[in-house]
Amino acid sequence: MGKSVIISIIVSAIVAGGIGFAIARAPSESFIFAPSPTPIPTPLAKYQLEALASKTIAQREIEIREVITEEDEYTSYLFEHSFDPTLEDVQNKIVTGQINIPAGGNNLPLVLMFRGYVDQSLYETGIGTKNAAAVFASNGFITVAPDFLGYAGSSSESGDIFETRFQTYTTALSMLSSLDSIEKWDGKNVFIWAHSNGGQVALTLLSVTKRAIPTTLWAPVTKPFPYSVLYYTDESADGGKFIRRELAQFEEIYDVNLYSFTNYLDRIAAPIQLHQGTADDAIPVSWSDSLVAKLRALELDVTYHKYPGADHNMRPDWNTVVARDLEFFESYTSN
Repeated sequence: MGKSVIISIIVSAIVAGGIGFAIARAPSESFIFAPSPTPIPTPLAKYQLEALASKTIAQREIEIREVITEEDEYTSYLFEHSFDPTLEDVQNKIVTGQINIPAGGNNLPLVLMFRGYVDQSLYETGIGTKNAAAVFASNGFITVAPDFLGYAGSSSESGDIFETRFQTYTTALSMLSSLDSIEKWDGKNVFIWAHSNGGQVALTLLSVTKRAIPTTLWAPVTKPFPYSVLYYTDESADGGKFIRRELAQFEEIYDVNLYSFTNYLDRIAAPIQLHQGTADDAIPVSWSDSLVAKLRALELDVTYHKYPGADHNMRPDWNTVVARDLEFFESYTSN
């Protein structure tokens, strides 16, 4: 065999061996040196309803401050409640609100009240709840109505539009867990009154806690999240562009179904009274019809009143509606 042929064979062997060695090494080297994907932060996962349900909510003081008004039957006070809206005991914020204490007596029943949407620039403590609260307080019920973060004297709300929404739930949870700090409450009889957007706060509270708290709802927002947000975006100055953009980013990271009480109706155990005006221009009657049908299918105790021609604030049937609420609460009050 010629010298040139031998050299050619050797070179070929070296090249082939080198290729084989590279092929053999490539997978292991790729596996060893490929960077791990960076986990996507999910800071809002703690507000998923199942996550909220697993939390032990710390009791915090509901501190009564200055007098707002003084009536013969009751006195209205400003209250302050210090709590952590993230429920992680790392951040304290203040939520203010109005509490009505009936004159005389102790061991009184209590109504926790959640208002609907009010423009922050127009809002003052008590707007959205004070009229119904006056009726309940005049008939011997303590009433407690938080302003929510970002309103009146409360601490600022979150800079994230969805966390702001979810922290209405944690505010409600903290308030409910802290009622024992109200001296004149009887410690057992508690009720919920809610209007409009406050309705979805109340229904979320009921689905998270599973507590059988008798609840009355005025024209509640009952469509699933986030449709319940998108429905009103045309009222925004930009026609909802910002909200839709933020929602698109939210849905890339989170499962929106985990944030909507409508997917947890089977957790609700409370008797419910629902009022709906047929001339309501904010809440379609079909929303309330649908919710009532679903709750009844779950064999819940639901009383449903429709008021022909009544608007979002139950006018002209307001007196009838509030009287029915008072009767409803009294029917569940135990000695």
